[in-house]
Amino acid sequence: MLQLSYIRDNAKEIIERLKVRNFDGQEVIDNIVSLDKERRETQTKLDTEQGEMNKISKKIGELFKAGKRDEAEEYKAKTGELKEAVKEHHTKLNEIDEKLQELLYQVPNVPNKMVPAGKSDADNEIIEEIGEKPTYDFEPKPHWDLAKEFELIDFELGNKITGAGFPLYTGKGARLQRALKEFFLNEAIEAGYVEVMPPLLVNEDTGKGTGQLPDKEGQMYHTELDHLFLIPTAEVPITNIYRDVIIKEKKFPIKHCGYTPCFRREAGSYGKDVRGLNRLHQFDKVEIVQVTHPDKSYEALDEMVSYVRSIIEKLDLPYRVARLCGGDLGFTSALTYDMEVYSAAQDKWLEVSSISNFETFQANRLKARFKDKNGKMQLAHTLNGSALAFPRILAAILENNQTKDGIKIPKALVPFTGFDKI
Repeated sequence: MLQLSYIRDNAKEIIERLKVRNFDGQEVIDNIVSLDKERRETQTKLDTEQGEMNKISKKIGELFKAGKRDEAEEYKAKTGELKEAVKEHHTKLNEIDEKLQELLYQVPNVPNKMVPAGKSDADNEIIEEIGEKPTYDFEPKPHWDLAKEFELIDFELGNKITGAGFPLYTGKGARLQRALKEFFLNEAIEAGYVEVMPPLLVNEDTGKGTGQLPDKEGQMYHTELDHLFLIPTAEVPITNIYRDVIIKEKKFPIKHCGYTPCFRREAGSYGKDVRGLNRLHQFDKVEIVQVTHPDKSYEALDEMVSYVRSIIEKLDLPYRVARLCGGDLGFTSALTYDMEVYSAAQDKWLEVSSISNFETFQANRLKARFKDKNGKMQLAHTLNGSALAFPRILAAILENNQTKDGIKIPKALVPFTGFDKI
């Protein structure tokens, strides 16, 4: 959520920058500015009235002490009028605050100046492509056929137990999942991230803190009886560790990693592009999160991008780096880089990681703050990235490493699988 003071001072610039997202912010920003002005005027009246009440109360005390009872009663009558005015202004302030909050929730983050204009992922800026695409002297099979042939994943049985998008991993397929978990966590810890094992269900305040609510409520699984939400990513509970926390500046940068299953309804996801592991309702992922000083957040973003690149390279997968355009940028992000691995049998690029800087957008909701060297309270910057999401990585490993008589396992995973070939 954007800071009210930032909108007040930069309304025109914000409206212009939001156009990069194809978001027309004119009306909502104008309404926010207007309501903010009304709020400050009401607050001034309230402060004046409360100050007057304090003076009168003091005067009444002095009159009673002096034995001037009648005069004191006259002043008491004035306080009754002021109390009613104060009550009305308190009510009005609460109403304005509620309206402001609703409007502020509607405004996405302001894109960084590096974000290119565009309407969809087709307009994302490809920064670099690394590695050679595999070639075959046979017709490569897609991962869903390989998974069935080698009894690695049973999509039909998962559908029977739960429904589409909930695969059942078996045998070496399950061991591969466990290997990815251990490999990704070990790499993150080696890179200085402190591991966290968070809850998989979160309350509404936690969902609002990182921006999943109210924006993405339709994509989240909700337990109505307890009013809890299954997490769509470990970013949500991990970042919320710092909700309503005043962080000591010397602790920056704070770096966490965490493995969790993730749950996403992904409403409207159908067709060939969601076949197999391409898009699931339940999947595993290791997430990296940083909370840092505002002056250092873009250094942190570059560091996180480099880190994710390194683990993809250790898996010997061809990949490319994309800077998301305004039309593909997430609601809460100021700048996002996607990592996409090449899927040989599908002949397409699969997104396996998004690394984002949210600047103060999440921290403002979370009230994640720190005192700077001058003792002034400031909002921290938050960042997160997938490092990595398992399904499409597994799809690429199966497809890119297939041979006529089996599937080779990347060397980096062999210590965790216990086998080098399927």
